[in-house]
Amino acid sequence: MSELNLHHLRLFRAVARDGTLTGAARALNISQSAVSTQIKSLEAALGHDLFERRGRNLFLSEAGRIALDHADEIFRAAENLTSTLKRAEAKRRVLRIGALATLSRNFQISFLAPLIGRDDVEVVLRSGTQEVLLRGLEAQSLDIVLTNLIPARDAASPYLVHHVADQPVSLVGTPDRLSGGETDVARILASEPLVLPTPETSLRAGFDALLERLGIVPRIAAEADDMAMLRLLARADAGVAVIPPIVVQDELEAGRLKEYARLDDVREAFAAVTIGRKFPNPLIHEVLRAERHA
Repeated sequence: MSELNLHHLRLFRAVARDGTLTGAARALNISQSAVSTQIKSLEAALGHDLFERRGRNLFLSEAGRIALDHADEIFRAAENLTSTLKRAEAKRRVLRIGALATLSRNFQISFLAPLIGRDDVEVVLRSGTQEVLLRGLEAQSLDIVLTNLIPARDAASPYLVHHVADQPVSLVGTPDRLSGGETDVARILASEPLVLPTPETSLRAGFDALLERLGIVPRIAAEADDMAMLRLLARADAGVAVIPPIVVQDELEAGRLKEYARLDDVREAFAAVTIGRKFPNPLIHEVLRAERHA
């Protein structure tokens, strides 16, 4: 490891950012062969290939992504050594979490609870569609994806699906809508306008099956694929919302909304999706273990 130095790391960062030896050499004003030689020396010192060649471009390998994270940390420390030593930022670890854009914020905060407030951890949270998040997981720009849409798995699937929570689903609305205290599920579904998740959601599939068993044709007031929008529609008294209580936990506690009845046959499943890696982020194990204990 005596051959590992800042010069090697500086060249490595340039190649990682540009994606080509030619572009990195031009930016650093040195020859392409010199860049190539130094990168090979760094790979030999670390004992791992840092790039994968695809056509004319270079992409970070899994070891390369880890090396880049450490290289960035080393240069941050070199730029401001005194303050870094005082704050011990060199020991901070990063967990990159992707969350489905329509996922309950309350659930996300609950999942992050073991990490919030820790001086040794930085959480990077990104939202997006399932397709975009899973691509980020495969590209190693994300460590874990939170979703309520369980990805299909077969022998060729790279995904590891961790069951995190199984939340009940309830009929929720404003306290004055059912002032008589009606709690019969079938009567509420048959008589009240409903605020529902959109048909492509897993929650809606279970709810539609319940309606079919009860022989009820619903009066739909609104549909939304975003839990936050369902919560706002319920607060606006657009109708009775079919929603997990965790989504409207604050409103229920404050008395702005009321849980009329529990739909015993309908559940909302939440999962954390990871991918098999040679160097897994140890924070993943910590949060998943905390969820299992919870």
